Amino acid sequence: MKAVGLTDFGGPEALEILDLPDPVAGPGQVLIRIHAAAVNPTDALIRSGTHVKMFGRTAPPPYVPGMDAAGVLLAIGEGVETDLNVGDPVIAFIAPNGSYGAYSEMLAVPANSVVKAPRGMNHVEASTILMNAMTARLAIDLLGLKPGNTVLISGAAGTFGGYAVELAKEDGLVVIADASEADEGAVKGFGADVVLRRGDDLAGRVRERFPDGVDGAIDGALFNERLAPAVRDGGTVITLRMQTGEADRGVKLVPVRSKLHSEERNKLDGLRRLAEEGKLTIRVAGTYPKERAGEAHQRLEQGGLRGRLVLEF
Repeated sequence: MKAVGLTDFGGPEALEILDLPDPVAGPGQVLIRIHAAAVNPTDALIRSGTHVKMFGRTAPPPYVPGMDAAGVLLAIGEGVETDLNVGDPVIAFIAPNGSYGAYSEMLAVPANSVVKAPRGMNHVEASTILMNAMTARLAIDLLGLKPGNTVLISGAAGTFGGYAVELAKEDGLVVIADASEADEGAVKGFGADVVLRRGDDLAGRVRERFPDGVDGAIDGALFNERLAPAVRDGGTVITLRMQTGEADRGVKLVPVRSKLHSEERNKLDGLRRLAEEGKLTIRVAGTYPKERAGEAHQRLEQGGLRGRLVLEF
C-alpha cells in the first residue's frame, strides 16, 4: 500500500510517498481503507521530530503521521464484537507510532478506536472530527466544572477551539472566547457568551469583565502560563503542548493528551452523534492529494486556517 511519511525528520519537504506492506486485521482490530486524513498540528510535530524530543522515540522509521482517518471498513479481526459491518463508512482516531499513522491507504486499528461515520457527511468532512473534538472533550472533563461555571477558551476560531466552545455550551457552561474582528461572528455562532478581542493582553481583558477570574481555561492559543492571570485562585488552565506546573495564586497548568484516550469508544461515538446532529461545526479549509502532502504541511505552518486541511487517498 501507499502511505505518506518520512525516514528523516525535517520540513514539509521531508514527506514522501512510501511503499509499505498491506496491513491485516489482527485480534481486536479492524481494517480500514482510508480515503481521507485530516492534517493536524500534531502531524507537523511528528514530521519535524519535535514529538520525539517531547516523548522519546518509541519505534524506528519510517514515520507516518496522521491522527484522523475516514474511510470504509474492509475487515474485522478475530474476537471483535462491534456494531460495525464490512463496507460501513467509518471514522477512526489514530494514535500514531512509527509507520502506524492515518496518512495511509489502509490501516489495521484497534476496534475501539473506530465508529460509524456521521450520516450525511463525505469522507473529507468526517475526517476532521475525532482528534480535535476528543481533545476538547477531555479538556473540558479535566476542568470538572459545573453548569453555570465560566470557562475561557483561547484560540476559539480554530478547529480545536471551535469544538471546545460547542462542547462547553453542551455542558451548560458560560463560555468566554477570544476572536479577531474577522472571526467574531463565527465564534459567536459556535455559542460563545462573551467574545473578547484576541491578543497578548487577553488575560487582562478577562479580568476587566470577570474581576474574580473565570473558573477555568482551555488554552487553544498556546498562551500557557500567560493565561493563568485570567483564572480564579486555585483554578486550572488546560494546555495542549505538555505545559505543566503551577502559576501564581495556586493556578495549575494541566496538559491534555488525547492519544492516550484513542480507544474510549463511547466518547468517540458520542462525538460522532453530536456531529451528525449538527452540534459540531465541520470546517474543511482545503483538500490535497496524498502526493502533495508537503504542500498541505506548508500551508498548515503558515497559520490562520479556519478549519482542517485534508489529504485524500
